[in-house]
Amino acid sequence: MLLSWMAMKMMDPMLDEAMVKMMTEGYADNPFLLVTVADKLTPRAIIEAAMRAETGKELARPLGSPVVLSPWNKLLLNPKQLFELPTPSTQQISTQTVIGPRAKKPLKLAIPVMITGMSYGGSLSLPLKIALAKGAAMAGTATNTGESAVTQEERGAATLLIGQYHRGGWLSGPQLGQLDAIEIQLGQGAWGGAVEEPVTHKKDDHLVEAWQLSENQGATIYSRMPNKKSTQDYITMINSMKSQYDVPIGVKIAGTDFLEYELAIIAQTQADYIVIDGSEGGTSSSPPTLQDDIGLPTLHSLVRTVNWLEANNLKNRFSIIITGGLSTPGHFLKALALGADAVYIGSIALMAAVQAQAVKVLPQAPPAQLMLYSGKMIDKLDIDKAAISLANFLQSCNSEMKLAAQALGKQSLQELNKYDLVTVDKELAEFIGIRYACTSRVAPLKDSLYQVSSQYQQVDYRLNNHLH
Repeated sequence: MLLSWMAMKMMDPMLDEAMVKMMTEGYADNPFLLVTVADKLTPRAIIEAAMRAETGKELARPLGSPVVLSPWNKLLLNPKQLFELPTPSTQQISTQTVIGPRAKKPLKLAIPVMITGMSYGGSLSLPLKIALAKGAAMAGTATNTGESAVTQEERGAATLLIGQYHRGGWLSGPQLGQLDAIEIQLGQGAWGGAVEEPVTHKKDDHLVEAWQLSENQGATIYSRMPNKKSTQDYITMINSMKSQYDVPIGVKIAGTDFLEYELAIIAQTQADYIVIDGSEGGTSSSPPTLQDDIGLPTLHSLVRTVNWLEANNLKNRFSIIITGGLSTPGHFLKALALGADAVYIGSIALMAAVQAQAVKVLPQAPPAQLMLYSGKMIDKLDIDKAAISLANFLQSCNSEMKLAAQALGKQSLQELNKYDLVTVDKELAEFIGIRYACTSRVAPLKDSLYQVSSQYQQVDYRLNNHLH
């Protein structure tokens, strides 16, 4: 109490002086000017301007853009109660999904939520990668190497491991035979598609060995795959990969307004699945301009992908995985209803994994210091605890998705479709091809009863007779 009283006594004169200055001085000498400037420029722009002024170099912002344009909150799922009945028990609801069902060895998942590509070395620390692999295994789903190599530690911890064949070239040769799916990474939403990405931080001996680098050799992820000079080169490469491996072969691209052109190229390949990465995706270190100002939002990317595939009778040929800023069970369900077979999560998975351990670094440092390869406190991470936290998060999400599916009268999450969605936004309804909530589903009858006129159900006239 005494310390609190003394602190208040010391603060009073300073607060009084600041208040008098704000109430009496003109703007040029008034500290309130900082508030109006922040309103105009935003605090984020001011801080990032200060960082740029300090170094003269491009910024590297972890965990992705704060600009979220996907209107997931304007989509609502449609429960059924009487004209069709809810599913009797959530135990009847299947959450399983298969990626690449036509592959000789399809990727079979217990839940349609996977851990996205986040690389050891270029992005995350090895302890966190092991934790993500363990947590995913506990939940019956897959994790992804990201733009790195296959390490013994991650492979040993993961039940299902997807490997990215990427533009840096560190995952190739015998490593490809250790994977449960191979993902050819041609672009990333948070990097504005495909740009040159030098890995500039210091590499330890383990990473140098994993990436098979010689002493003092630099590491760069290029804008193109090495030695690829044309679209046909990529088609040939993807088909060659498909001919060599029994596991599903996928192609990952960033969502852009040229999406249909990109899909037309992928359609010429024998790939098993397509990953679309919206601009709201996270990363460890891309410049803010690439995160905030380039690409297409995740929801728009998904809708246009599914529409194009359906229009060209190709939807059954490819499994669709969507990623980029998805963070809640509601997001996952709506993505499945829009046509995705599964979703990737990244930033939210990291937050879940370290939820009980963030106090080890806060408030002196952000939780990123527990996660990133270059983090100063990665040795404080408890791998098993992080794995359990992630598995709990995935299990919680799965339970909520099953409850929602029960309300919708579904037997499987894979039964979700556009007719399970409605929106309060007219333009969004027209874009997606779903109902607009401000119009009625029914038309009045002479006897003042109503006939359901939805796309998929009509009330039996015998019900009217019974009521009479």
